[in-house]
Amino acid sequence: MGSVLSRPEVNYVPETVTRSVKLLVAGNFGVGKTTFVSSISEITPLRTEETITEASIGIDDMAGLGDKTQTTVAMDFGRITLNPQLALYLFGTPGQQRFVPLWEELARGALGALVLVDTRRIERSDEVLSVLEERGVPYSVAVNVFDDAKRYPLEEVRDALDLTPETPLTALDARNRTTCLPSLITLVEFLFHRQESLP
Repeated sequence: MGSVLSRPEVNYVPETVTRSVKLLVAGNFGVGKTTFVSSISEITPLRTEETITEASIGIDDMAGLGDKTQTTVAMDFGRITLNPQLALYLFGTPGQQRFVPLWEELARGALGALVLVDTRRIERSDEVLSVLEERGVPYSVAVNVFDDAKRYPLEEVRDALDLTPETPLTALDARNRTTCLPSLITLVEFLFHRQESLP
């Protein structure tokens, strides 16, 4: 099996896998969830994107999203075999408030979530974090660094999001698999250590 940094052509779960984990990839509208799942998945990802129409006017906040023309209406799905024994199933959530009931279904059985944030619209992340906290879903946070976004030290982002000291915080470019993988590994390590510490 090839390195997880290169995208192997794998359509089946290797026989060595003895454990699988369901993870959410969450974040507000337009933050890069579909791109992240597409970049990291070792299988052709399932995507449920539809063209944004005039029906979204006044419902979906398109400010700061440039020429975005599509949006996820159900979920994204991908898989990565993190090591020979462990497969991760990734479920990208839709970003709009009206899809929160769908999040609840996607969250069932999820070990945790990777929350993507965009520093250009960082205040929009509060709602996503609140939804996860209300449902008891542990999470880590990753700043998706957009080309036209100002760079901030991660500790400033931590303060802006009011994250607890133990909440992992990383940065990535959702288009680049090499930068996505460390954030995913950080989340998995955090979740496994958290499980071991539970009574």
